[in-house]
Amino acid sequence: QVQLVESGGGSVQAGGSLTLSCVVSGHAASDYRMGWFRQAPGKGREFVAAIGRYGISTYYADSVKDRFTLSRDTAKNTIYLQMRSLNSEDTALYYCAATLRPVSGTSTSTTFEHWGQGTQVTVSS
Repeated sequence: QVQLVESGGGSVQAGGSLTLSCVVSGHAASDYRMGWFRQAPGKGREFVAAIGRYGISTYYADSVKDRFTLSRDTAKNTIYLQMRSLNSEDTALYYCAATLRPVSGTSTSTTFEHWGQGTQVTVSS
């Protein structure tokens, strides 16, 4: 079993930046591909970004491409989502997720087996 713990959420003004972290622990944690999803009130869970096992391959939703950067520190079993130029549409509960399946830019929530509890990001205009 693998455990995911997110941190780094908060409130920020439009145009600002935040970095989310997700620590992965448990059996064979380094074997997992990782991703971030978000869910705004009244909406479904939306793919944000994903990263391969070694941190080389990254994939982004069109809505965040060129604004968000996903990276992985394999030594610390931690992934980081750097978010900049935030706007009100980025307001959501952000979830870290892990999977043993291949990931891509079209990954959906069903691709991922394990989920964190979520961290709230609120962008005010």
